[in-house]
Amino acid sequence: MGSGDNFAKNTLLKSFFYAFSGIYKTVLTERNFRIHMLAAIFVTFLGFYFQIKRIEWIILVISIALVMAMEMMNTAIESIVDLVSPNYHPLAKVAKDVAAGCVLVTAIASVIVGVLLFYPYFSILLK
Repeated sequence: MGSGDNFAKNTLLKSFFYAFSGIYKTVLTERNFRIHMLAAIFVTFLGFYFQIKRIEWIILVISIALVMAMEMMNTAIESIVDLVSPNYHPLAKVAKDVAAGCVLVTAIASVIVGVLLFYPYFSILLK
């Protein structure tokens, strides 16, 4: 194992550290992210309760990941905009609004996925 291998390993570990640090900061500072986390935990419990199929798990996990990732991207965009444009600017507003809209689109899509996925299970349960 050469010294280049250690450099690559250290760089990879640092990358993971920075990524987890970003997730941690998002959890601490973003209320909407925490709300999405609670929703993710709730639908995960539903998945276990109803013993959903593997393909349904795949769809559910992708939906959850997309919403969480989009919320984090929104946070990153808002932070950058605040840094470069501390005063009000119409383009800064557009950037922030579009980023928030991205979160909304993925959240709505995830709700639709959840309804389509869990409706058959609830309809059987309620019979």
